[in-house]
Amino acid sequence: MTAKLTPSLLTINSGSSSLKFALFAINKTEPLQHLYQGEFSNIGESGQFQVHDASGHLFQTQNLNITDHQHALKTLLTWLAESLASLQLICAGHRVVHGGTRFHQPVVITETTLSYLTSLIPLAPNHQPACLAGIITLQELKPELVQVACFDTMFHHHRADVEQFFALPQRAELDNVRRYGFHGLSYQYIANVMPDYLGALAEGKVIVAHLGHGASLCAMHKRQSVATTMTFTPLDGIPMGTRCGSIDPAVVLYLLQQGMTSDAISDLLYFQSGLLGVSAETDNMSKLLASSSVQAQQAIEQFVHHTVRAIGSLAAALGGIDALIFTAGIGEHAETIRASICKRCEWLGLQLNTDANSQGQACISQPSSPVQAWVIHTDEERVIAEQTYQLFNDH
Repeated sequence: MTAKLTPSLLTINSGSSSLKFALFAINKTEPLQHLYQGEFSNIGESGQFQVHDASGHLFQTQNLNITDHQHALKTLLTWLAESLASLQLICAGHRVVHGGTRFHQPVVITETTLSYLTSLIPLAPNHQPACLAGIITLQELKPELVQVACFDTMFHHHRADVEQFFALPQRAELDNVRRYGFHGLSYQYIANVMPDYLGALAEGKVIVAHLGHGASLCAMHKRQSVATTMTFTPLDGIPMGTRCGSIDPAVVLYLLQQGMTSDAISDLLYFQSGLLGVSAETDNMSKLLASSSVQAQQAIEQFVHHTVRAIGSLAAALGGIDALIFTAGIGEHAETIRASICKRCEWLGLQLNTDANSQGQACISQPSSPVQAWVIHTDEERVIAEQTYQLFNDH
């Protein structure tokens, strides 16, 4: 007798040089049971393939030379067939960075959908192609799968017009130029779980700092986006791992006049700047914190200073602040960075509990602090899975 296969859902989160994935079993007792999550790192170089189970224990690790995202997905499907043969993939959800002006809800992938998402590549040239490569590869390898696109821009769609539009004239060629905002799947997860941590305060004025290799902040009121630091592209806002953050657009014009090509300028701003550019060492915050070089300290200072400036700006947009939440790689793990940021936010009423911060507790502010501070682990994969499962059922 053939063993019964367990229906399962796959989430794909394609970064510029990584591919993260998660597997969820679909059953009656727990519609989305988290089974495994993993990552292909350093795609295009010598990297690793790692898988952890739902408890966080290492399940598989292997050093691999993965050439591109298509290669990563083919390797993943082969591993699934060989190691998890009892699972039957029935749908897949993808993090797609840009939904443009058309998509403000998750959508089932069709040829029409894919064509529009492809047209958005100029708006996110360093992110959108990797997202679409995953979709196209799965279409070729698993044409029977229902695939769903979940958008990073979606969470910010309902902001006021004053937050969405630049001070530019209304012209046809500028129709797609606006402050879209990104990291929406992460912010959606935090918004979903905030009541579990903050209670009634979750409906108040909250700033979420998604601090990772890519970094942004979002001001929320009643768990809805009010303002955010990333705008037209994921390049804007605070300095990041290799991205410069906000920069006078005249700098780009100046560099063009100096003879740099647009490709060279794009590479400079996206891949040679930020923590890496200032430190001339690394884009890894933990390594910078361990470094004694002057440039490393300057890179850290740039990151902290502009994060604090952004918090002040977002507090102004909210008309105050009730809580600050740290999330993502740096936000969740770099206690020194959290402490530096909180110290400089004392003027807002935030009183850091240094012991709670160093011990990795969820609440890191003093019990009497007028402004609370929290550390909450983000889970974009869970949001992608939930949105995909709902759309799959409606499909």
